[in-house]
Amino acid sequence: LVRTDGSSKPQHGISFVLIDMKTPGIEVKPLVSIDGLHHLNEVYFTDVRVPVSNLIGEEHKGWGYAKFLLGHERAGIAGVAGSRKAIEALRGFADREMGPDGETLSHDHDFMTRLNEAEIRLDSLATMEARILEALASGNNPGDSASALKILGTEIQQMVQTLRIEAVAYYAQPFEIDLIAGESNMAPPGDPYALRAVSDYNFGRAASIYGGSNEIQRNVIAKAVLGL
Repeated sequence: LVRTDGSSKPQHGISFVLIDMKTPGIEVKPLVSIDGLHHLNEVYFTDVRVPVSNLIGEEHKGWGYAKFLLGHERAGIAGVAGSRKAIEALRGFADREMGPDGETLSHDHDFMTRLNEAEIRLDSLATMEARILEALASGNNPGDSASALKILGTEIQQMVQTLRIEAVAYYAQPFEIDLIAGESNMAPPGDPYALRAVSDYNFGRAASIYGGSNEIQRNVIAKAVLGL
């Protein structure tokens, strides 16, 4: 997305172009995230020139195309299937992890209440997602409803990640990047389920930011859905 008209409103005057990453003037620097892994990059553009033929759609209307794509991205960020698997894995760990009293974690009333709450919220989110998928099948786009999916989905992800940290307890402390990245022949300390707990938790803090922060999504819902 590039600014092509500086005299119009901020959300206008933006164009959508494809840029060959081999174009002179582009420099890519890796970013190691707080989870210890490389997911992202900083990209620097110095006097980069792009041919007009790389323009997507109409000039100055790039933000409209971006909003359309963001709707699909936010719907995907909800991550219903991923959260379902995470809850199932956590339940499995709770069934086998023994506490000092000789009982499994699944007998901890407070812990299981919070895990059940996360699953109930996930069931509600899955219903909302199904409605949006039905609309997509009819040729529509997620629209502003995707903002609600993104908010609820990332909150559930972070709830489950927090519960995972509590569940694995001190086994979450070792933070060996080679082990987490699968580049070591060493066996992980404790249950393998604990290995990525801190790494996933750390990266998961960004879920409520990328794709448009949850605070911004609440503004979108207030304005576009509720008409406030």
